[in-house]
Formats: sequence, structure tokens, C-alpha cells
Amino acid sequence: MDSLTQIALGSAVGYAVLGNKIGRKAVLWGAILGTLPDLDVFLPYGGSVEAFTYHRSFSHSLLIHLLISPIIVWLILKIHTGMKTYKVRWFWLVFLSLSTHAILDSLTVYGTQLLWPFTEYPFAVSSVFIIDPAYTLPLLIGVICTLIPKIKPTTAYRINAAALVLSSLYLFCALILKVSIDDKVKTALNNRQIPVNAYISTPAPITTLLWRIVVMSDGQYYEGYASVFDAPSDVTLTPYQTTPSLLNNISDEWAIKRLQWFTKGFYSVRQQQSNIVLSDLRMGMECNYVFNFVVGQKNDLEVSIGNFEKISQRPNLNNLHKIWDRIWQPNVSLASPAAKNDCNSE
Repeated sequence: MDSLTQIALGSAVGYAVLGNKIGRKAVLWGAILGTLPDLDVFLPYGGSVEAFTYHRSFSHSLLIHLLISPIIVWLILKIHTGMKTYKVRWFWLVFLSLSTHAILDSLTVYGTQLLWPFTEYPFAVSSVFIIDPAYTLPLLIGVICTLIPKIKPTTAYRINAAALVLSSLYLFCALILKVSIDDKVKTALNNRQIPVNAYISTPAPITTLLWRIVVMSDGQYYEGYASVFDAPSDVTLTPYQTTPSLLNNISDEWAIKRLQWFTKGFYSVRQQQSNIVLSDLRMGMECNYVFNFVVGQKNDLEVSIGNFEKISQRPNLNNLHKIWDRIWQPNVSLASPAAKNDCNSE
């Protein structure tokens, strides 16, 4: 999730655990700990593929959080020497602020290595988008109330607790909506006799009322959208071509295998001029994927290893209003105009 949401969640958790004992200090430490796991982005991993696939690994491991929490508590109590009475509560503040960060991240599509080092498997429920105001706003309101001097601590504590419950209920509702969407899309795929090798659904940007669909099929993939108000016949599915054979001569390269594993097979391969580009289909949309890597170079008839440069293709934010329109109107297209021309031009 985005940094603001993680700070708000950490602050809310911190105040819920220890706010009635130490006041606003719990908000501060919750905020610090809530953002701590994401500081791994500043580590020198050695390459773009490594940085992409090792993010949310050890720093997001629940096992590491459990082991490091007593050490962090010891350091905190060196600063707040008069608070050793609450040592057990400090442990829960630290552990829960760290672990809720990782658990929330695992609800997105990117993937979180919750059980590192026993497994590097990136758990990803993909039931919430990385930025969702409907989840974040209650947490922010609750935290802000804890910082307003005119609000009594007991009242602020209750408001903050209510905000945590409300935001958690939202996540639960998102899971229910995902089950409903998956059932609807399954019916649509069966009705259209589309062979499915792999399938994923994830909320569209900033909403859980519209879901983006990716289907890996025989020799191609489908991208589409399904609203919670759609009938199976309203689900939009557009086919696109991928050319995995371009990787045949370089398929043994570690970075390529790593990308194929991390994306869980949801990737496309296409030639862009002389570059062979592998795109993670899970984040973004056709022609505007967030994570793309130059994995190869094609010269004459041969393909050689590329430099694995990361290429970002950010979507046009001016079209965000179309997401709202698509929720209610199945005939609204969210596809990029460039998709008709193999993403070569707008």
C-alpha cells in the first residue's frame, strides 16, 4: 500500500495498543514502525530485477518482525526510560505495527514474502488496490482525532478504535466482492469458451466496485473489467498477443526466470524496435504497465541478453473519470487507444 496508508495504519494500531497509557507517543511510534518495512527500497540490491523481486521480502516477514520486536522495544525503552512498566504493551505495539503493514501489503496484487526465509513465495490476495481512499480515510480521521487537544483522550481512543474496525470491515467486504467477481468472470469465460491457463482479478484504481481481469490463454492473454453491477454478459475481455518464443535463446538467464516466477506467469513478451520487453501484467493496463524490463536485444535473427533496464509506462491520469463511468456502464472502454496498434503510438 502507499506510504500514507501505512503511516495511518501504524499510528492507529499504536494508539489502540498503548494510547490510553502514553498518549500521543503511541501515535508517533506507530507511524515510524508502520513505514519501517518499506525502507528496504533504499537497499542496494544490485539491479532493477533484484530490487523489483526482493522488495517486500525480509523486511515484510512476520517471522523477522517477531524476532526483531524485542530488540526495538529495548531501544525504545532506552529513550523512554520511565515506561518499562508497559514493556509487554510496547512489544505488541511494535509487532502489530510491523506485521499489519506486511499483512495489508499481502492483500494487494504485488506480493509479500510473509514467511521469509522459509519460503520466498510472494503471498498476494489482490483484494485491494495499492491506493484506496475508502480504506485510508477512516484511519486518518481516527489518527487526527488523537492529535486534537480539545478531544478528550477517552473519546479519541474510541474514535480511533472505531476507525480501525471500520477500515477492517472494508477489507472484509472487498474479499466478499472478489469472490462474487471471480464467480461472475468464470461464468463469462465458460460462456465464451475461452481456455484459461491462469486467471487473476484485482480492484481497479481507488475502488472495489470495478475489478480488472487478466486471463492467460493459449498463445495470448485477455485483459478486461467487471463491475459489481455487471451481469456475466457485461464483462469486457479484450485479447492481446504475446510472443514468449522471443525468450527461447535466453530463457536460462537467472533474471528472466526470476521475473517469470515473481509474476506468477502473468507477463507478456513483445518486441519494441530492437528491444525484447517483458511486462508484468498484474499492475497497470495494456500499453501502460508499471513494471517492464528490457530482457533481450534482437539483432538480425538472433536474440541476446538485454540490460534489464526497467521501463515505466504510467497511465494517463486524465482518464480516471472513465473508471467511475465503467462501474455503471459496461459499454465504456478503458482500453488505451494505442492498444489497437500494438502500443506503438497513441
